[in-house]
Amino acid sequence: MGDSMTVGENPLLLERQVCFALAVANRSVLKIYRRLLEPLGLTHPQYLVMLALWESSPRAVKDIGHVLQLDSATLSPLLKRLEGSGLVMRQRRDDDERNVDIALTPAGRELRVRALEIPPAVVEALGVDLSDLEELHAVLTRVNAAALRAESAGR
Repeated sequence: MGDSMTVGENPLLLERQVCFALAVANRSVLKIYRRLLEPLGLTHPQYLVMLALWESSPRAVKDIGHVLQLDSATLSPLLKRLEGSGLVMRQRRDDDERNVDIALTPAGRELRVRALEIPPAVVEALGVDLSDLEELHAVLTRVNAAALRAESAGR
């Protein structure tokens, strides 16, 4: 690579890399979430599990893993910690004991009220217009879908 290459021509500039921008954004945004979730006693991954359960409870472990795109080796410790915190409980299915549902406890349902403060607090901490975040979400959703398709196709 010669010095005569312009910034626009150099595809390997760090500042042009999507992976770098995503990694920095991920770290920055998760730092904000960590600060906001700490008073709730939740880590960000635990918060994601709780979001899934606040949408629908009880919910099969397999379904939670699918929705959050987490394998059981990652999900199981999260569920154990949430259970230890008294926020969720495991329930074996009557029709098939191999399948386990996760249900919110009363404390888990009550925590939802406090969690309602998290999304607006994140928007405020970021200092970005909500419309920009909605547009970013739409773009990232398309990128994630494309990445899944590429992975499935073995690219």
